[in-house]
Amino acid sequence: MADIVVNGRPRDLTGVPPHTNVLDFLRACGLTGAKEGCAEGECGACAVMVARPAADGSGTAEWTAINSCLPPAAALDGQEIVTAEGLGTPDALHPVQQELAVRGGSQCGYCTPGFVCSMGAEYYRADRAPAGDGDRYHGANGFDLHAISGNLCRCTGYRPIKDAAFALGFPAADDAIALRRGSAAPPVVATELRDDEATYVRPAGLAEALSLLREHPDAVIVAGSTDWGVDVNLRGRRAGLVVAVDRLPELRGFAVTEAELRIGAALTLTEVDRRLAGRVPLVSAMIAQFASPLIRNGATLGGNLGTGSPIGDAPPALLALEASVVLASAEGTRTLPLAEYFTGYRESKRRPDELITEVVLPRPVSGLTAFHKIAKRPFDDISSVAAGYALDVVDGVVRRARIGLGGVAATPIRARATEAALENRPWTEETADAASAVLAAEGTPISDQRASAAYRAAMLGQSLRKLFAEATS
Repeated sequence: MADIVVNGRPRDLTGVPPHTNVLDFLRACGLTGAKEGCAEGECGACAVMVARPAADGSGTAEWTAINSCLPPAAALDGQEIVTAEGLGTPDALHPVQQELAVRGGSQCGYCTPGFVCSMGAEYYRADRAPAGDGDRYHGANGFDLHAISGNLCRCTGYRPIKDAAFALGFPAADDAIALRRGSAAPPVVATELRDDEATYVRPAGLAEALSLLREHPDAVIVAGSTDWGVDVNLRGRRAGLVVAVDRLPELRGFAVTEAELRIGAALTLTEVDRRLAGRVPLVSAMIAQFASPLIRNGATLGGNLGTGSPIGDAPPALLALEASVVLASAEGTRTLPLAEYFTGYRESKRRPDELITEVVLPRPVSGLTAFHKIAKRPFDDISSVAAGYALDVVDGVVRRARIGLGGVAATPIRARATEAALENRPWTEETADAASAVLAAEGTPISDQRASAAYRAAMLGQSLRKLFAEATS
């Protein structure tokens, strides 16, 4: 029997069509607090809290906020969800709900349940602690305002919502949701949900997953469903077989040696950032600008590379770091430099029967790195142009330069002409200006709804000037 524990009550998944997302499943259960605002994970109106393994590796649970409009309900088989209705009731408001109400943080109310769940996950963050005076993004109560950067409000404005967040206290000793953190996270279970049109499978292990891909080359592979979920919702796409790999143990490893870092392709970006713990500043800078926490709590490096999108945020950073990808099939594994992986628009050398299992980063990492994302807003947006930089500057000379670009060609690319214009030259303003002109001519940018080709080219040139200015200030 397949079910999801929702607000402490098991809800049966039997008979639920495989392409039904978590949001629609919840609403069919009569839990209508979570709303569909955008159906692509941008607005956060659908946010819910999910019990996931704690980041410290203790085996206990932590509450994680995700968008419920993207993952299939089957993806949460055997898992636990708390919705806005499970946090509080009209007669007994949760502290988050109470503060939003008394401080004017809700007007039409459409977005409020999503804010409540994102704020709730931050309210229950185990290491949240008093933080002195705080700052613009951090309250004296330790609340990190970035926790709600994936939630949009059209009418209230954010000042009263911020006030509510910074006014929150800490969970009471008898708070059942807080106490849940002290016991084990729900185990991941193998799942199969089917109807006459489609089948959703969560294999028990990598061997089973690779066998399925060998037998069904047209299967769709999903992890956090942050890309596929958009196709299902907005484009009406359906697949006969969906294979979920997000919880496969073989894809969730993390290892550090003097020579390299090996990152499991199914670790969420949030998990990657925590485990890197600042070892690779370029990746940390990229993740901080990648969509929103609600997306990062589901999205994976394997998924971002697997889609082959030319505007994905991860490839420019990973190209600059000279990353490689490990591809596995039922016949064995192979490793490809990421610079050789992409072959065309959303195309790559990964065969239909292969999975990305790891991303490998060589060490040591270059001393001067940066990630520049040009978009219409600083958070929760898709890039018009993205650039990853990794330079080794020794005694004032650029000894090595690696630059990855996104949004300026049919695939993510290395800016090889610019790298050549920088290497073995003094790291001066004159060198940076000359190389900036070369960088502005890299790729084949196009004009679309996000930016014109001329703007993209201009931003590339400015990006290198910005790098020099920041590095020498």
